[in-house]
Amino acid sequence: MKEEKKQRVYKTVMLVILTAFITFMITAFSMYTYFSNNSEISFSNITDSIGSISTGNNTDLEKYLKRIKQTIDKYYLWNDDIDEEKLFDGAVEGYVAGLGDEYTEYIPADEMEEYTEEITGNFVGIGIYMIADEEAGRVVVYYPIPESPAEKAGIKAGDYIISVDGTEYTSDDFDNIANYIKGEEGTTVHLEVERDGERLSFDITREKINTNPITTRLIEDNIGYLKLPSFDEETSEDFKTKVEELQSQGAKSLIIDLRNNGGGIVEEATEIADDLLDKGNTIISTVDNADKKEITYSKEDPIFTMPVVVLVNENSASASEILACSLQDNERAKIVGTKTYGKGIIQTLLSLTDGSGLKITTEEYYTPKGTQIHKVGITPDEVVELPETVETIYAVKEDQDTQLHKAIEILK
Repeated sequence: MKEEKKQRVYKTVMLVILTAFITFMITAFSMYTYFSNNSEISFSNITDSIGSISTGNNTDLEKYLKRIKQTIDKYYLWNDDIDEEKLFDGAVEGYVAGLGDEYTEYIPADEMEEYTEEITGNFVGIGIYMIADEEAGRVVVYYPIPESPAEKAGIKAGDYIISVDGTEYTSDDFDNIANYIKGEEGTTVHLEVERDGERLSFDITREKINTNPITTRLIEDNIGYLKLPSFDEETSEDFKTKVEELQSQGAKSLIIDLRNNGGGIVEEATEIADDLLDKGNTIISTVDNADKKEITYSKEDPIFTMPVVVLVNENSASASEILACSLQDNERAKIVGTKTYGKGIIQTLLSLTDGSGLKITTEEYYTPKGTQIHKVGITPDEVVELPETVETIYAVKEDQDTQLHKAIEILK
């Protein structure tokens, strides 16, 4: 009985396999016949259509893309849903990405305003960071920026945004709600929020917001401490104000903390260097793709002559390195910490006629003594590692901050 059962199972399996094979052969033969007799959609015609223009000939790029577009229009299954603008942006983004330079990029027109706000560190609004709470179905205030109109008005982290100017919004509107909260400087926006089950209303005047404010404090022995998180629009003016405030509180020396400062606007860094260096000192030199060299000198006598120590780490990059090396090479400040990131190139943001932009690497910079920085970094005068017990370099407790301790020791 067992043997007969095995034979029945075997025959059944073989029948299934044979049926599948025959079905495959019939289908394959039918498809071959169909494509052979229908020249409109044969694979050979598609290959010939695209391949008639060499991909290696850059002068034919426009023609080649045109053929690609024609082929997509003709054969793409969902061609009724094609977004031509997205195709165009994608083609340009891909072309620029082909350079292999992580710092050069194409910015579509509809993203330029937000992109510009991000790189300048300033935008007009009320000064809140938001996240979408899918469970509650609301947009929630992550936290208000210190000293922003929102914070001054009483908006708090955790507030659910119910409506903006009378229009109710949910978490599904997260990608658009910021556009309704932002607006022209000096205008007012009406927000209704929910907090602990209670509905609250706020009329808040929009202002220019600094997303990366400089923070300061006075520490032991009349040492002023200034943390500079990035080089944004008007950072150099803010720097002057903050240092003057520290001086009025009795500061006789200064620690400039550039740790985790990824850079920003180069001119802001050179302006700060100018405030600290003697007139005529070299701040930086740059070289472009034609080997044209330009040197930036300090234009005025220094505003601040107090002793300075600069803190850096592996995340200090670009404009941070410009400020650090200008003070180091001119023996104006001691540099303490770990070797910097090593981004010694400058990008320029170019606006294109259709409103889009191209952020492109245009120059490489060198220290006042002519030392290369790109992919090399700056070695501090005093190399000081943080203890292994430090959990994150982004939030170091003062009693574990050996780099800060070294800076204080030097200034004492």
